[in-house]
Amino acid sequence: MSGRDEEEVQAVPTATASSNADATEDEVPRPASRTTVPSGGIIVRDSVKPSRGATPPVQGNRAKRLRHAPLADAALPTAAAETNGGRAGIPAGKEAEEGGGGAAGGVAGGGGGGGGGRTQKRTDYLVWDDYFMSVAFLSAMRSKDPSTQVGACIVNEDKRIVGIGYNGFPMGCSDDDLPWARQADDELDTKYPYVCHAEMNAILNKNSADVKGCLIYVALFPCNECAKLIIQSGIREVVYLSDKYRETNSMKASRRLFDLSGVKCRQHIPKQDKITIDFSSTRR
Repeated sequence: MSGRDEEEVQAVPTATASSNADATEDEVPRPASRTTVPSGGIIVRDSVKPSRGATPPVQGNRAKRLRHAPLADAALPTAAAETNGGRAGIPAGKEAEEGGGGAAGGVAGGGGGGGGGRTQKRTDYLVWDDYFMSVAFLSAMRSKDPSTQVGACIVNEDKRIVGIGYNGFPMGCSDDDLPWARQADDELDTKYPYVCHAEMNAILNKNSADVKGCLIYVALFPCNECAKLIIQSGIREVVYLSDKYRETNSMKASRRLFDLSGVKCRQHIPKQDKITIDFSSTRR
């Protein structure tokens, strides 16, 4: 037999064995394969021969099914949604690290929301009416009037201060050249023809386009001249502390004007009789 004939005879069984292996995948055992990915990114499969006594590899379709089986415990455990105060998608124990503890998440600087010892808010804070009336009283301390110091504070609907003022002489007029007397033989020697009341100054000192719809806090019930300014500026409510001059004609005229214009007036009853400003508290 020639050399060419020998090559042809040897080639036939080789091809037949290869085709039989492909046709009977479920019948012929295959060695387990190991897949590696080198740095070049090309996948290389290396055949791994089972050692003697080792469990033979799973064959055929069964192997395919097992290769696609889900990994049971591959993921991290997560806290169940809406249970035990947890939130969906957060690993178990993570909320404890975040300092959570309920929906509120705890008070800053305090403990968690669920345990004892949670820091509570102050209970002796100023209510809004006391606060704004205090601002009016603090403004009054700027007045040079030796007999009567009055302040006013204008507040908008968002509880923001838009104007403050106190009683005094007009800008540019020396406090030393005009009289401060309440009584004199000549009215021109008293303060009344010259002084600007707190309500007037608060309205003129506004830091907004207007004061329409605002409240004005003032120590004394407004006089008739201030009542005109309050009405014309659009202020809707007057909150006063004292009405000790109510029997004077000026105050009677004020009430008539407020009643006719629909401006509400109410007397403020403070929850705290005295408020102390202690600057030294910041140095303790």
